[in-house]
Amino acid sequence: MADSAEKTKKQGFFKNVQAEFKKVSWPDRKSMFRQSVAVVAISVVAGVIIAMIDYAAKFGVNFLTSL
Repeated sequence: MADSAEKTKKQGFFKNVQAEFKKVSWPDRKSMFRQSVAVVAISVVAGVIIAMIDYAAKFGVNFLTSL
């Protein structure tokens, strides 16, 4: 008996998931492309900034340890 109740729960869950996915407002291809480009560009800029801070910190530590 427990197996059939559990099976019904699972089916109800997946039906609810499917219903929620139908409510989602999916972006169009052009919007998705622009957002993806923005994410990649910001990631590259953030990477460059982190690399510059790392280089400056490394230079500072080497300078201080060489005194």
